[in-house]
Amino acid sequence: MSFRLRALGLLMLVAMAATAATAWLTLRQANRQVRDSVTAGRQDIARITDELYAYGFAHGTWDGVSSTVGRLSRDTGQRVRVTTENDVLLADSDALAGREPRPVTRQPPVLVDPRPRLRLPENAVPLASVKLTGTAILQYRAATAQAACLTRAGVEVTATPNTFGVPDVHADRVPARCREEPEWNQPEANTDAEAVSRCMSAPELLPCLRRTFTERIGPAAPPRLQVRIGVRDESPPTLTAAPTVAVAVGVALAAILGALLLSRAVLRPVRALTVASRDLAEGDLGRRVNVSGRDEIAELGRSFNRMAGALQAAEESQRRLTGDIAHELRTPLANLRGYLEALRDGVVEPTPELLDSLHEEAVLQQRIVDDLQDLALAEAGALTYHRADVDLRDLLETCRTAHQAKARDAGVTLAVEAPAPVHVVADADRLRQVLGNLVGNALRATAPGDTVTLALEGHGDRATVRVTDTGRGIPGEDLPHLFDRFWRADPARGRATGGSGLGLSIARQIVTDHRGTIDVASTVGAGTTFTVALPTGRADRPAPDDAR
Repeated sequence: MSFRLRALGLLMLVAMAATAATAWLTLRQANRQVRDSVTAGRQDIARITDELYAYGFAHGTWDGVSSTVGRLSRDTGQRVRVTTENDVLLADSDALAGREPRPVTRQPPVLVDPRPRLRLPENAVPLASVKLTGTAILQYRAATAQAACLTRAGVEVTATPNTFGVPDVHADRVPARCREEPEWNQPEANTDAEAVSRCMSAPELLPCLRRTFTERIGPAAPPRLQVRIGVRDESPPTLTAAPTVAVAVGVALAAILGALLLSRAVLRPVRALTVASRDLAEGDLGRRVNVSGRDEIAELGRSFNRMAGALQAAEESQRRLTGDIAHELRTPLANLRGYLEALRDGVVEPTPELLDSLHEEAVLQQRIVDDLQDLALAEAGALTYHRADVDLRDLLETCRTAHQAKARDAGVTLAVEAPAPVHVVADADRLRQVLGNLVGNALRATAPGDTVTLALEGHGDRATVRVTDTGRGIPGEDLPHLFDRFWRADPARGRATGGSGLGLSIARQIVTDHRGTIDVASTVGAGTTFTVALPTGRADRPAPDDAR
C-alpha cells in the first residue's frame, strides 16, 4: 500500500473517530438539555397548580383568578387554560393576552382541588377527634364565606392554615357586609355530626374523618379545576439529529480534504527525491532537488543535496586520482620502456651507470605504488598500528639523527627544542613516517645556511609537535590543496624536488587515526610551520595491535 493511501486512511480514521466523539458529546449534551427542559416544564406545571391551589385556599372562590393565570403564563411561557370540572371556562391565557385562543393540548388536564387536608393530633382519643373534625368543618365554611366576600369586595386576602389545616383569613380591611356572622344552619350541622360520628365504627378512624371532612366541605369550597397547559400538536422538546449529522459530515469532509492536501504536500518532495535518487544511482551525479522551507522534508532534501555533492566530489576526486596516477607513472614507465627496447635492440650499451639509473627509476615507481597502498589502507581503516607508550622527545631526537646527514649535505641546520619529555600512546614507526615526511619536505624547501626546527610542547592533555623551516614558504592560495594526493606547488609538476606527492596525504591520515590534527601555516619568503597535535597519555603495557 502506498504512503498516500496509508496516510489518507490514518487521517480518515482519526477524523471519523474525532467526528464520532464530537457527535456523541453533542448528542449527550443536547439530550441532557432536553431532559433539563422537560424537568423545567414539570416544574412550571407544579408551580401553576400550586399557585392556583393557594389562590382557591385563600380566596374561597375563583373570582379574580384571571390575573393569577395571566401572570403564571407570562412567567412560565406556557399557555394555560383553566375550567371547572363542569367545563365552565374561568380563564385562558391566550384570551388574556389578546390573541385568538389556540387549540388546547390533548394531554389529560391537571386537577386542582382547593380543599385543605384535615390535620388532627395523632394521639387524640377517638371522641375528641370526632368533635374536632366537626369544628373544623364549621370553621372552613365560615372562612371560605368570609374570604369569598372579601375577594368580591376587592380586598387583598391572605390565608394561613390553622391547627386543623383550615384557612385562617387575613385582610387589611373588612367591609361592613363581610363582618356579619354566617347564619347557623342547624340541620346541616346535625348532618355533619351524624356523618362524622359514623367514623367511630370505621376500621380506621383518621382516614375516615379526613374523607368525611373533605366531603362535607365540598359544597362550601370552590369547585375543582381542570388545568390544561400547552398547545395541541406542540412538538415536545427533542433533539434534531440532522444538524449534528451535517456538522459531523462537514468535519469529516474537511479532515479528508486536509489529509489530501497534506499527503500532496508531503509526497511531492518525496516523489522528487525518489526521481533524483534514481537518476543519481544511474550516474547523474549533478542531480539535485529544489529545496524550500525549514521543515523535516526540506531538511531531507538538503541532506540529499549534500550527499549528492559529496558523491560528485568523491567521483571527481577519484577521476583526478586516476589521472594523477597515470601522469605520475606514464613518463617514467615510458623512459623505462624506451631504454629497455634500446638495450634489446642493441642501440644502447648496458653500462653500469644506465643500469643504476633504470634501477633508481624502478625504485621510485615502487615507492609510489607502496605509498598508494598505504594511503588506500589508511583511508579504508585497514592500516595496522602497533600502539605503545612513546616519548615524543626521544622520537624527535631519533628523527634528527636519521636526517642529520641529509641536512648536512644540504647545508641546513636541523635543531630540536624539547625541554621535557611528553608521552603519547601511538605507533612509533608511523609517527616517524609522519615526521620524516615533514622534515624531508622542510629540508628540500630550505636554502643552505638556514634552519629547520623540531619543537615539542605539552599542554594538559595535548602534545604539540612543530616542524618549522625558514625556506621560501607556500602561497596562501596553495595551502588548501597541500594535503591533496599528487599535488605539488610547482605547476609544472617537476620531479626535481623529489617525492611522490602522497606523503602529506598519508601523514594526515595517520595523525587522524591517532585522534590528532595536522595544520600548516606559511608566509612566502619567511618559511612554513607544520603543527601536529596528539592526545597525551601513558600505557601501562603495550597495547594490542589494531586497525585504527
